[in-house]
Amino acid sequence: MRELARQNPGLVVISTRLAVDDLKDFIGSTAIEIDLEALSDEAGAAYLEHLGVDGTNEERIEASHDFGGHALALTLLGSYLKVVHRGDIRMRREIPRVMDEQKQGAHARRVMESYEVFLKGKPELDILRLMGLFDRPAEKGALDALRKEPAIAGLTDALQKLKEADWQYAVNNLRELRLLAEQDPHEPDTLDCHPLLREHFGKQLKQEFPAAWREGNNRLYEYYKSSAKELPNTIEEMAPLFAAVLHGCQAGKHQEAFWEVYYQRIQRDGETNFCMKKLGAVGADLAALSGFFDPPWRKPVDGLTENFKGSVLNYAGFRLRALGRLAEATQPMQASLDTYITQKDWENAGRSACTQSEFYLTIGDVTQALAYAEQSVQLADRSGDAFMQKATRPKLANALFHAGRFTEAEAAFHEAEEIHRKSEPQFPLLYSDIGFHYCDLLLSQGNYAEVRQRVSQTLVWYGQGTGSGLLDTALDNLSLGRAHLLQSQHESNHSFTESLTYLHRAVDGLRQAGRQDYLPRALLARAEFYRLTGVLDKAQRDLDEAFTIATRGGMGLHLADCHLEYTRLYLAKGEKAKAREHWQIAKDSIEKMGYHRRDKEVQEIEMSL
Repeated sequence: MRELARQNPGLVVISTRLAVDDLKDFIGSTAIEIDLEALSDEAGAAYLEHLGVDGTNEERIEASHDFGGHALALTLLGSYLKVVHRGDIRMRREIPRVMDEQKQGAHARRVMESYEVFLKGKPELDILRLMGLFDRPAEKGALDALRKEPAIAGLTDALQKLKEADWQYAVNNLRELRLLAEQDPHEPDTLDCHPLLREHFGKQLKQEFPAAWREGNNRLYEYYKSSAKELPNTIEEMAPLFAAVLHGCQAGKHQEAFWEVYYQRIQRDGETNFCMKKLGAVGADLAALSGFFDPPWRKPVDGLTENFKGSVLNYAGFRLRALGRLAEATQPMQASLDTYITQKDWENAGRSACTQSEFYLTIGDVTQALAYAEQSVQLADRSGDAFMQKATRPKLANALFHAGRFTEAEAAFHEAEEIHRKSEPQFPLLYSDIGFHYCDLLLSQGNYAEVRQRVSQTLVWYGQGTGSGLLDTALDNLSLGRAHLLQSQHESNHSFTESLTYLHRAVDGLRQAGRQDYLPRALLARAEFYRLTGVLDKAQRDLDEAFTIATRGGMGLHLADCHLEYTRLYLAKGEKAKAREHWQIAKDSIEKMGYHRRDKEVQEIEMSL
């Protein structure tokens, strides 16, 4: 949302019960916030009159005030009074009060509880309880799965025997009462209602009829699992599997839902990570994982084996980091590593330590990043797995590089590539994110020609079907963009234009991949391009966005890089005071973090101040 508010020329309308905190900085400029939560007493009174509530205007004003102007509460109240009490406003006092009326939706719940009494013994109440099983509109196939034989005790006993005409009568009655949404002409058999109604009746079903709650979710789990494509290729095709995971977890089938649906069909195994790498659906992937925690993201549910607990911890930590939610990522990542070490699962422990190293590098704790990188290599060697031995050494090399230990970093990259050549002789160069880190080191040495050659080759491999994802392609475009930019600075006959093409692809690709942890790198590179070519307003825009993402996520290294680029940008604008201010912040943070890769740049900039 922040990215759209910052630079998208289109229109996005958000309807939500909770304020979008990330947009608060844009309110009054590119974002307009209209609070529709509470109607005024007078507007509420007019609405009650529109709904057919009789009485004086003063009584309707008092009723509107009593119900806090809550739109849903007044909708339900008006319909309830009209149907149950022939619109008599005075009968609203029969609706019992609740203790905590300040809690969101409490007024609406008061009316819902009264409806429960009114509808007791009628099929309408059972239909509302069915709606409590869903977190989305209920399609006909899902409703049929719930109503099929045998009946779900306490939930569908009466509904199973209901004739279609009687079912439609009950549905229409609920629509008249405003408890169900109006019929969708495009999906006439789909039922929907306000989220507060779903939450209320779902909570009631779970508490009062726990067996019905589990069986209802179990049927929805089986329905969505069987209705989806075996291996979906798009987000739309993946949606039933996300729903299946949710309902499987609520039915208590955590182990089965994780293995059969999440791991084998959504991810297509832990290495492929299809949903995240190929579709860039990091947020949806993380939402699916939430069902395996209680609460997220601290403790996996007891319904998982110890081995799977380590997996969900590792997956959650990785995805939280990818989304830039670093503070939340710490605990599951460390817990994952501890779990794998306890189980003596050295391969996954090495993978988890590797993730920890990247995390600490991102937040700016280079010392810890080095420690975890060294541990990951030791664990990988202990496992004897060639892939992990190849994958962990570039992470160590990257940590060494950022610590300013350039010779050791280069040696570690060479060692990793030798291991890689033996395991994959058909692909003799490091590729994907580990190849990107090596290119980063090469560019720092001015070896833009080698980077162009290496990345051009890996892009050819990707085109031939080698297992690349959105992130890999975006990072290769970033390396090419930076290589062309560096070449343009050293060779007067080399055009800047090609660099911008690749940098655009990198920014767009990282957005599509959902990788907030990498996006500041591409924005900073494009900001540098704009600064060098004199387009300072666009440089400022990209730099500001990178700074916002890094600040929100606590990404220490990216923040230091932003301050260095701010220094260069303000020097280009002739604003030396601002430039010195950012330089000092960068210098202090680089020293504190041990980010010695940037020491030379800090010293060179000081000469211009």
